Amino acid sequence: MTVILLILSVIAGVFLGKHFGKKEKLAKNLLVLSAGFLITICLNEVFPQVYAVEGSSNLGIFVIAGVLLQMILEALTKGFEHGHVHHHSEHNILPVALMVGLFVHAFIEGIPLANEENSLSPYLLGILFHNLPISFILGAFLFNRKEGSKSSSYPSILIVALFALASPFGMLLGNYFNPDLQPYFLAIVGGIFLHISSVIIFESNKNHNIDWVKIGLVILGVSLALIMHLFHNHDHVGHHH
Repeated sequence: MTVILLILSVIAGVFLGKHFGKKEKLAKNLLVLSAGFLITICLNEVFPQVYAVEGSSNLGIFVIAGVLLQMILEALTKGFEHGHVHHHSEHNILPVALMVGLFVHAFIEGIPLANEENSLSPYLLGILFHNLPISFILGAFLFNRKEGSKSSSYPSILIVALFALASPFGMLLGNYFNPDLQPYFLAIVGGIFLHISSVIIFESNKNHNIDWVKIGLVILGVSLALIMHLFHNHDHVGHHH
């Protein structure tokens, strides 16, 4: 069930990106909405699980490691996760670098899912919600490229397939880790979530004017995550070890 949802979230996003990819504002709005959702999941679900563990005082280092790791990955993806496609010429984003960056990012997010007992946990929903806008941008970028940079669709399909399978592969590998390592992986993913969502939310607006649409979308994303938090029975990840 989890694997199917992970793959479907990517396929759905890519499909939408392919057909509606010209609507840049839609992609940005999806990103902002998902950022509000993601930062709430991070602070309400992921971090409480991390810090509920005995001797968790050193786990902050792993959160910082997650932030730094995401910064390194963004050197490969050129900020693709934030919708920074048009800030660079398309030739700047090498498909191989993009593929590696996105794969590692999604792979690490999948590892904590191995010990997730609830099939629709807020953590999983956070990943699904986050996958949609990234896949939307990915679909728009790969399948709506200008004629001048036209390449065969084979590498594009390969990139999509690898991104769709990255989290399930991470989840598969997570089954082989000692469950006691769960808080460490969650801390790293928490750092990744925190960095991505905060960059999207706090990116400066033109002339630093108040963007009410952006604020509204963040509030909507936060509200959705809080509603799920309230209705989710808190059998937290990793609490069964």
